[in-house]
Amino acid sequence: MWKSLNKGVGLQNKERHYINRSAWLRAGVLGANDGILSTASIIIGVAAASGSKDAIIVAGVAGLVAGALSMAAGEYVSVSSQTDIQKSDLARELKELQDTPEQELIELAKIYETRGLNKETALEVAKQLTSHNALEAHARDELGIMEMTEAKPLQAAFSSGVAFTVGGFLPVVVAYLAPLDTMEYIQYGFAILFLALLGAISARAGGSSILRPILRITFWGTLAMGITAIIGYLFNVNVM
Repeated sequence: MWKSLNKGVGLQNKERHYINRSAWLRAGVLGANDGILSTASIIIGVAAASGSKDAIIVAGVAGLVAGALSMAAGEYVSVSSQTDIQKSDLARELKELQDTPEQELIELAKIYETRGLNKETALEVAKQLTSHNALEAHARDELGIMEMTEAKPLQAAFSSGVAFTVGGFLPVVVAYLAPLDTMEYIQYGFAILFLALLGAISARAGGSSILRPILRITFWGTLAMGITAIIGYLFNVNVM
């Protein structure tokens, strides 16, 4: 569907854009953020209620494995639902193009009118794009479906699952190396550091400024880990 669009674009448009990274970047950042935050929160909560380092590490590893599988499965299901909607819309649009081509041409022209073209120019543009690839034109300009924003379930599931595993592995390593009596504080400090690095990397990959993503991700990370630690202290249950 998208091959004809790509032929003329690659040679002419050499500007650097980041929107084509949005799908895997969103899934990767979400997975890594959840991996760091949820695993660190579990470890901090268990450390606040337990006197056993083994219990803390086991809880962290269990949270890491369960979270990675859940993240990958959830991402696949949710993005697959988005794909099903896109396919359904495209099938319906194709049928309308076959049954009422003139009406669809007028509809496309009106879209271009609302974007600033006069009536005659809008109609001419609609005719030329329809002649080139009618479904592609309607998918892009009427439905907002483009190749770079097309839902990819397997890519999203793999990106989020791997990212969660990498992110969650870091707090487990910290838990293994940190002394028990200062576990919560060391875990929190490193988790914030990891989250800040993730914010900087995601901002760099997305071409945006670094400060705001770092502040955003560390604020919510601090809030989540703080609440988890408070719950652990309130219950104060030794799990061994």
